[in-house]
Amino acid sequence: MKPKTLNLTLPRTTLEVVYQLLQQMVQLPGAIWLGEQNFLSFENEAEIPSERFAAVLSDRFNALVRGRQNNLGTNQHQESANKLDILWNVELTFEPEAIANFLYPLAEKLSKTTPDASLILDPIALKQRLKNIKQNSPELQSEFTFELLEIIAQNSWLDNDYLALDPGIIESNLSEQMRKEETLKIHNLDMVGQVSLPNSCVAFCQPVEDALQQQLAQERLLNQVTTQIRQSLELPAILSKAVEQVRDFLEVDRLIIYQLEKSPKTEECDLDRENLMGFNHPVTRKEEQKKCKYLGRVTYESLANNTISSVLNFCEDADCLPQGIIDQEKYRKGLTFALKDVEKTYASQPCFLNLMRQAKVRAKLLVPIVVQDELWGLLIAHHSTCRDWEESKKIFLQQIAEHLAIAIYQAELYAEVQQQKRTLEQRVIERTTELRDALAAAQSASLAKSEFLAAMSHELRTPLTCVIGISDTLLRWSYGKVGSKEVPIAKQRQYLKTIRDSGDHLLELINDILDLSQVEAGKAVLKISEFSLSKLASQSLHALKEKAVAKGVELVQEQRINQEWDLFNADPRRLRQILFNLLGNAIKFTPPGGRVILRFWVTEDNKRTPIVQLPGTISPGRIAVFQIKDTGIGIREDQRSLLFQKFQQLDSPYRREYGGTGLGLALTKQLVELHGGAIEVESTVNVGSTFTVFIPIQNLTKEEYSKLKHEKLNSSLSLHSSSLRGSLVLIEEEEETAMEICDILTAAGLQVVWMIEGSGAVEQIELLQPNAVIIDMRLPGMNGGEIIQELRQKPVTENMKILALTAEEIPASEMYLVTSGANDCLVKPIKPQQLLEKVVGLMANGNGA
Repeated sequence: MKPKTLNLTLPRTTLEVVYQLLQQMVQLPGAIWLGEQNFLSFENEAEIPSERFAAVLSDRFNALVRGRQNNLGTNQHQESANKLDILWNVELTFEPEAIANFLYPLAEKLSKTTPDASLILDPIALKQRLKNIKQNSPELQSEFTFELLEIIAQNSWLDNDYLALDPGIIESNLSEQMRKEETLKIHNLDMVGQVSLPNSCVAFCQPVEDALQQQLAQERLLNQVTTQIRQSLELPAILSKAVEQVRDFLEVDRLIIYQLEKSPKTEECDLDRENLMGFNHPVTRKEEQKKCKYLGRVTYESLANNTISSVLNFCEDADCLPQGIIDQEKYRKGLTFALKDVEKTYASQPCFLNLMRQAKVRAKLLVPIVVQDELWGLLIAHHSTCRDWEESKKIFLQQIAEHLAIAIYQAELYAEVQQQKRTLEQRVIERTTELRDALAAAQSASLAKSEFLAAMSHELRTPLTCVIGISDTLLRWSYGKVGSKEVPIAKQRQYLKTIRDSGDHLLELINDILDLSQVEAGKAVLKISEFSLSKLASQSLHALKEKAVAKGVELVQEQRINQEWDLFNADPRRLRQILFNLLGNAIKFTPPGGRVILRFWVTEDNKRTPIVQLPGTISPGRIAVFQIKDTGIGIREDQRSLLFQKFQQLDSPYRREYGGTGLGLALTKQLVELHGGAIEVESTVNVGSTFTVFIPIQNLTKEEYSKLKHEKLNSSLSLHSSSLRGSLVLIEEEEETAMEICDILTAAGLQVVWMIEGSGAVEQIELLQPNAVIIDMRLPGMNGGEIIQELRQKPVTENMKILALTAEEIPASEMYLVTSGANDCLVKPIKPQQLLEKVVGLMANGNGA
């Protein structure tokens, strides 16, 4: 153990030199020098200390020297004693508590007196300094101890047994020869000397030497750890080496690092400190602790020998921890826990005590490793027997923990920098790849543009040349130039037809380019409507029939669809464009005598359900399938990837023979995908190709549904509008139903008066004298039955035609009774066709009974 207080017997001359050595420490920043001369102004001389003393107080070094004259106490040796009054009993202490206990009472007395004005000493500052006195800096302590040792060795001239002899013997044995022979021999080994002192100095110097050796060994180990931290950023190597070296120095059985697991904080784990540490709400505290367990595991370990059991990677249950958790806040303050006997300390925690017994731990020393104000882990020393942990050991382990915290922080920063570096490198790679892809895309686009211009040069110039040439011919003939012949009417018509065909070809080409551009820009919008699949297919084949006949290709339509599934929701114009492109290509690449077949059917897909299903349309989740099969030249496997790319055609021989811009199939694929569908191709060279298109039924928006409903209504009304004339009164509370009926009948040519309530309706009907009345049977207040009864009872309205609106179907035999005398009834919800038929049937007979 490093001694904090030394008791020596020194000559007065040596004591003076020690005083001078201590006074040199006053040069430290903020140091205060105190001696007995500071207290000579006490009014009561009895309070003046009867001894010599001196003290140095500073932030990094504190020491107190006290000396009393050595009294030999015998009369017969008074003469010798007079010679020996130079011997002093000296006490030298570095202990903060001992220094404060000695000087604080003197400072209190000094504050109550009026000291000498020549002595500059502030009692208040002195007492404040004594309250905040700290442990000495190891470097300054070592330096002072070295010089003190040298002073004692050079000024020692008494033998150990000399103090026990008669003073006369002491005086007779003093000689100059003895002082020369008893010299100090110091040999420096590894920067720390093995001090060899004469026998007369051993009793004085041995405690200092032991403390010095231990202090220097401690500093050497700290220096090694610091050097290793500076030289390496490999945290596992640093921690493993440090644990091994510290265990050897502390001479313990086991030294471990218990690292806390880093888990993200949640609201449940954000424990309230008062609930955690208090005892007012034990039930709540226990429940809160179960939500969040601050646990860890042993990550590094050093054992004294093979007989010590290993606890590496050990992780205890939270229920076995004292208080159920690891209190991070307590350890974050840097508190050190030294347990002499765990049997006594953990007597009230049997589970945790059992863990200590299994690990053969009887005493332990624990210091926290705090990194940037966050508890990273614990540095724990285990010993198998009871042990009083010296203060120096505690301080040393704290210093090691602080150095390890620096190493951990540096390693985390380095890891973070490396991660950022890797992330940055990855981003650079990704960005480079993106730029490379963009460059490749730009080059591809440039190449495609060049190919497009090359292809379009022929497609555009050919019809334009034809238009310009024939137009110029017609102009010359119309001017009647000399030598020009009169052109027959048939020939002129042929020329005009050629101009028209060339113009159509140019318009078709421009439309394809514009359509493709709109689709790729995301500006193309589908115009969904209801249409007949069979009618659309027939129209497409009929439009291409002349082209097929001219090529000598047979067109065949195979319909595999039920009549009730013929109606479909999609964009008919876009769908017709898809069929035109596929059928046109099939005809173009099929040799004369070949065959092109268009098949179409509807299949079910239960995974898709449209938002709105109209009456008479196919069931939800249906898919229309179009298949175009030809007996043409076919497509090679290696060329199929080019089929749906822009401005791409097959081999140059095909390009010369068949022409085309390469936009048809690219646009077809875009239009199919715009419908949410797909297109597939199967082909065999010299056998033919089959293109299959899948178009899902499209969802109708409310606006499209209303528009379609209105169109259907108009088509129905056209059949009945000629027979509907006159006025009609509607008594209906529901606004939606009333508006629907009004729209239908107004479009049919009737004048409709809508009334919401039944009260007063009879009088209004008597005044208006309508051709018919529609009455809802369920009206608030005066219901429909009561209104009908009153109308039948009045002579003016007894024969009026009345249509009753009911919630359910009523048999014809019971209708008159249930509806109180209505001519007919209509079940809600309203169906336009049925409403028109009922109204037409009522009004066909006029107002007669």
